[in-house]
Amino acid sequence: MDRLKEIIQVIDRPLAFAERGGAVALKDLGRFISRQVTDALAEHVRPSAIEAELLRLAQLFTDYEQLPPRMRAARVTEARAMIVRLDQTVDAPPLTSGRSANRLSDYPIQYIRGVGPKKAEALGRIGIRTVEDAVWMLPWRYEDRSQCRSISSLVPGEAAMIEAQVERTALKVTNFKRRKLVEVAVADRTGRLHLIWFNQAYLEETFHVGQRVMLYGQVKPRNGRWTDLQMENPAFEILTDAVDAHRADLTHMGRIVPIYHARETKSRMMLSDRLRAMMKIIVDQYGQDALEPLPLEMLRRRKLLSFGQAIRQVHFPQPGADLEELNRGRSPAHRRLAFEDFLLLELALGQKREEVKKESRVLTYDLASSLPAQLLTSLPFRLTAAQLRVLQEIRRDLASPHPMNRLIQGDVGSGKTVVAVLAMLAAVGSGYQAALPTEILAEHHYLTLQRMLQPLDLSCVLLTGGRGGKKREAALAAIAEGSAQVVLGTHALIQQDVRFKNLGLAVVDEQHKFGVLQRAVLKKKGYAADVLVMTATPIPRTLALTVYGDLDVSVIDMLPPGRRPVRTLLFAETQRARMYRLVEDELSRGRQAYVVFPLVEESEKIDLQAAMTGAERLQRDVFPNWKVGVIHGRMKAEEKDRVMTAFKDGRIQVLVATTVIEVGIDIANAGVMLIEHADRFGLAQLHQLRGRVGRGPHQSYCFLMAPSRLTEEGRRRLEALVKSHDGFVIAEEDLAIRGPGEFFGTRQWGPADLRVANLIRDAKILEDAREESARLLLNDPELARADHAELKSALLRRWRDKLDLARVS
Repeated sequence: MDRLKEIIQVIDRPLAFAERGGAVALKDLGRFISRQVTDALAEHVRPSAIEAELLRLAQLFTDYEQLPPRMRAARVTEARAMIVRLDQTVDAPPLTSGRSANRLSDYPIQYIRGVGPKKAEALGRIGIRTVEDAVWMLPWRYEDRSQCRSISSLVPGEAAMIEAQVERTALKVTNFKRRKLVEVAVADRTGRLHLIWFNQAYLEETFHVGQRVMLYGQVKPRNGRWTDLQMENPAFEILTDAVDAHRADLTHMGRIVPIYHARETKSRMMLSDRLRAMMKIIVDQYGQDALEPLPLEMLRRRKLLSFGQAIRQVHFPQPGADLEELNRGRSPAHRRLAFEDFLLLELALGQKREEVKKESRVLTYDLASSLPAQLLTSLPFRLTAAQLRVLQEIRRDLASPHPMNRLIQGDVGSGKTVVAVLAMLAAVGSGYQAALPTEILAEHHYLTLQRMLQPLDLSCVLLTGGRGGKKREAALAAIAEGSAQVVLGTHALIQQDVRFKNLGLAVVDEQHKFGVLQRAVLKKKGYAADVLVMTATPIPRTLALTVYGDLDVSVIDMLPPGRRPVRTLLFAETQRARMYRLVEDELSRGRQAYVVFPLVEESEKIDLQAAMTGAERLQRDVFPNWKVGVIHGRMKAEEKDRVMTAFKDGRIQVLVATTVIEVGIDIANAGVMLIEHADRFGLAQLHQLRGRVGRGPHQSYCFLMAPSRLTEEGRRRLEALVKSHDGFVIAEEDLAIRGPGEFFGTRQWGPADLRVANLIRDAKILEDAREESARLLLNDPELARADHAELKSALLRRWRDKLDLARVS
């Protein structure tokens, strides 16, 4: 190995020079490295891991001369990390197995025994292209098949494992639909058992008389006779002499067995037992010597298993492992993998945050502008301490040398919009334009904003898809020439062919596009705008750092003074008449009411019809003395705005709606929110709907109508809403009930991409990972140290594409 050590040092010298800034000056670097690698490979037969690394090193420089300077620098950085690894491999004492450490991402799944091109293609469709992808596909549960029972001890209704000998086999065809079934009779020294497999005719050739097999399945009486037992479609493993001598080699029996989700691909179903067989080969072949991405000091500090130990124990647990802990995802192996999952996410977010902070501010704000102060003077209310605190945070952002990238989250009715408008005025007062894209009732927001800005003599323009012809042309011209200082419209404002003369601030709705992604859209269009992201749904405080990891988060955690909590009552169908009387009482006092029907994509036509029929019935039979109106998502924007204006002016007293009123409507006289089929809504959505009332000085009500018989989860959700008015408490409960995947729904990235970790179950692990991430990035922000090379490699494989980690590549 001495000669290899010498070659590594020879290669490293020009690479070190290139990394210090000489990447452009060096000529023929690619040819030089290729020649050195060829020499190293020609001299000796090297261990496969070293050969693979040397070949990858040479490939990095095949097109080096044609690359732009930035990409050359990235290749050099990656090459130096490879050199460090090679150097360590040469110096390292040989492993007891005589094998080198394996980076699992280097091994295509196609070459695993029993896979091949066709299965590899099917696995690729479910995201498994390498051995690394496969080991991160964890079992969803485990079965204890370690205890062998005798046939005579079997009890119908129980699942059990037995070891027996095949006595006879037969292939039969049923009269019903001509289905084929395989019947096998087995026996041990205590009795006989019948086995049946449906639609698996090939099994007739699998079993032979005299074979010894292990079987696991549900025991049932045969033909109704409890003395004659059978198993249908049991799992099995055939015992050969070799396997019998080494029971540890069993895959499907005689151990705690991993159960994988069957995966449907385009052309075939990957069944759990096939995935298990593949995983056994992978774990046996690569688990012992899997390369460790985490620094050893970190593993010791956090008392974590190595990566190799974790993948062995999570896929094929040791005898005596705690079955309950495994099934709850709390075993030491699960904990180790969840930690790595969180650590890579936290590092990615930390890198992204630093990347944004390194951007230099292009726009200069005049924070002494009088416009925000003028608006504050004209408002009929005073801002809360929380609103003032968030405004100060925004002012600090605008004065900083880096672009603003801030998220405001606050409870329903906490006053996020007025804070956003004051931020927009800071931009307008500095000579820039401000944009507020909104999906719902842009015209309603426009009229509200116009009233606020009129005393300040500012130009406010509305641009929506529904506005065509001369009005739209005039609005586009005003935006392009800069006379439109504040622009409202749909999100197409900053995505389609709308040209701003001098866009300074964009306020965007987190529900539609994540802040950093939105900034990327703005940058592509040539704008250096600051971005303020607003979220309508509070995220539990414990998770905000992870969910919004690359945004600075501001929380408005106070409601305006004088707001009365909305009284929330739950009604069963049998109490409908009483509920209608309560609504009528409020209408008699001059209040107005919303009646909301659920609307989901899967049953949109039926739901829409239910809302329309419901409105007709309410007008005819329940509230004949009051005007009932309807608003739903299928209506044109102008039509929606006409209905909302009539409701706001008091010409409609009862507004039947689908969930289009969930966000952004502020009508002080609306005192009742009646939600039909409340059990069909998510908890956060119910809280949003409730927030549409209670905006005036009078007592308001939220009535939840639900079936008499609710699921346990449904009742828990509705009772949580009755008990609490705090959006953050409700968000915690919603997250606990539904789990992170559903809670975050259609987010662009983030928790849904976690492979093992669970934001609720593993909250403590998340804190540990966040601490370690902060320590790493403080001491080695580029992850350039040799002992961080594997961690950096894992980080880039995991998050480079999703979060565009240009800085660390």
